[in-house]
Amino acid sequence: MQSPVALRLSRAASPSADVAARLDAPRQPDAWSLLPDELVAAGLGTSGERLFSELQRPWRWKQGAPAVGQRVRRELARLGSVLPEISARHASADGSHKLALALPADGALVEAVHMPRSVRGGRVTLCISSQVGCALACSFCATGALGLERQLSAGEIVTEVLASVHALGPRHPGELTLVFMGMGEPLQNLANVARAVRVLSHPSGLGLSPRRITVSTAGLVPQIGRFAMLSDRPLLAVSLNATTNQLRDELMPINRRYPLEMLQAALIAYPTRPRERITVEYVLLAGVNDSPEDAARLADFCAGFPHHVNLIPFNAHSHSTFAEPTEAALTAFARAVLAHRPTLLTVRRSRARDVSGACGQLVANDAVV
Repeated sequence: MQSPVALRLSRAASPSADVAARLDAPRQPDAWSLLPDELVAAGLGTSGERLFSELQRPWRWKQGAPAVGQRVRRELARLGSVLPEISARHASADGSHKLALALPADGALVEAVHMPRSVRGGRVTLCISSQVGCALACSFCATGALGLERQLSAGEIVTEVLASVHALGPRHPGELTLVFMGMGEPLQNLANVARAVRVLSHPSGLGLSPRRITVSTAGLVPQIGRFAMLSDRPLLAVSLNATTNQLRDELMPINRRYPLEMLQAALIAYPTRPRERITVEYVLLAGVNDSPEDAARLADFCAGFPHHVNLIPFNAHSHSTFAEPTEAALTAFARAVLAHRPTLLTVRRSRARDVSGACGQLVANDAVV
């Protein structure tokens, strides 16, 4: 019998034919993924800017949907442009909410996490998903236990954001930050992610600056190069989590295809803009990747490119037997990194842990509450 790690490696390396077919199946664009001139070309009216604003500014919606006329509603329905249903909402003691959204195309579930920066302040970080499940099978991540069902379309990504903002705010897009750190590997779905970013950053809609959007990857080296060429390019984060190929092969099977040397070379070659840093995310697993030697290797790995190290204490869940580090171990590891090489380092205090909405906990298995 294969070990759990071997099973994960096998699944990540060889996706089944039916999964591959679902990934490659063409999807009809819906109105949520169209820019103003494209809305006109699709027969949805003569004022694309006006309709785009009605669709893309959820603080102006009424009764849970854009306030548009009956003819436009019929045309939206013809294009399959239906909003997702928020089928579950879990409130955390820290003020965050985990949302389960049912996608209208097939009822598939994805999760988003809405995290106000403070109880009184209006600023919000919204963590969103880019796939139903995930194919990469990282051993510390609950989403990886699901396997990959399918990609989200650009319109589904956009409406995931809009429905969440309509339900929970903020009321001004200048108070919103997006992170593609939910379910899925965003760079496996780069075309749809890039299209969604174009729509969400259009000034007639949400008007988000791409620099207020972060896309996190497990280290798909060719896609990092393509991501770098986007005209509306968000910030890049890389989930590293190990400093030797032997350990990273076990924790993150994608490392067998793109080992640390290839990943590091891609990050050194990455064309960062002025004052831009690549975020290097490191999930700390007690007794696994938290030694002083790991800290030194982590600092050395990042030395060749502008970076920000983000330490993330492991968030426990039923799909993994790893343990979270003690506060003392977390502090010691952070100090060891800084002692080896001075750098910008922060510790992520995960939100929504009590409702299984923290980093690595999303599985979308609770559709109704």
